[in-house]
Amino acid sequence: MRSGFARKLTFLVVAAGLLCGVGVARAGAERPTGEVVDPSLDPTAEGSAAAARAEGWFERVARTQAEQPHWITPLVTVTPRLEEEFRFDVLHQTMPDGSTTNSYGGGKGLELIPARRIELILGVPPYLTHNPPSARDGVGDTPFLLKYRLLSAPEKEGNYILTLFLGASAPTSTHANGPGHAIVTPTVAFGKGFGPFDVQTTLGVAVPTGARDRLGTPVLHNVAFQYRILKKLWPELEVNTTWWPNGAKAGKKQVFLTPGLVVGRLPIWKRLGLTVGAGVQIAVTDYRAYDHSLVLSLRLPF
Repeated sequence: MRSGFARKLTFLVVAAGLLCGVGVARAGAERPTGEVVDPSLDPTAEGSAAAARAEGWFERVARTQAEQPHWITPLVTVTPRLEEEFRFDVLHQTMPDGSTTNSYGGGKGLELIPARRIELILGVPPYLTHNPPSARDGVGDTPFLLKYRLLSAPEKEGNYILTLFLGASAPTSTHANGPGHAIVTPTVAFGKGFGPFDVQTTLGVAVPTGARDRLGTPVLHNVAFQYRILKKLWPELEVNTTWWPNGAKAGKKQVFLTPGLVVGRLPIWKRLGLTVGAGVQIAVTDYRAYDHSLVLSLRLPF
């Protein structure tokens, strides 16, 4: 029964990933609904295309972000919103046996909005250190993520967003600091706001390109609850769940509760800002990869 459900869920999420690719292909030719064109330009399709080409990068980014809610990105849950920023996370994980692992970078990196409805994340492989050093320090896998925003409305027009993700990781790890195979992760993400309160959630399936009997195809579900205070403070509580329907960990499930606080966006210069977040992941299931993890997130939105 569980394996049948897992196959159906995998099919649905993979189909979402394929739709993401189709949406990206269409986005280049899509004319934004309700686009405001300079009256001096020819108000035809050809004139609108010329206007889009002439529009600057940051003007397009501002236009794209104005079409979606203005929440903050949670600590662990990947936001369905489109962002343009550089992000660097630091994680300190404590294992059940008392050993610790530090991740510098957290697999985050450069986030860009190259076209309307599209975000591309070029992750930087994290550097992992271990104590005691029975496991060797080294570099982790290199992540990438493509987002395609299907639907969205800002706060005064519905306050919601629906986005498809297609994630991937390249097996660049050294000294066994990764699974040893590329992993593709199609995901569906949704968010809804209610005044100062918002909920952001994702559901995906991680599909390895090899060693599936060992790694399985874990189902990843995250949900973040946030409340905005004094415009810049975002206390949050996340629930981060991984369930293995197959593979060596078949039937196992781990759940973390993640209380935290994100502060931002703080202006620095022109479009450049600063966002800082901190929290702790706390395991609430008997099975878990680690007992708890301290999370520090530094972001430079631009």
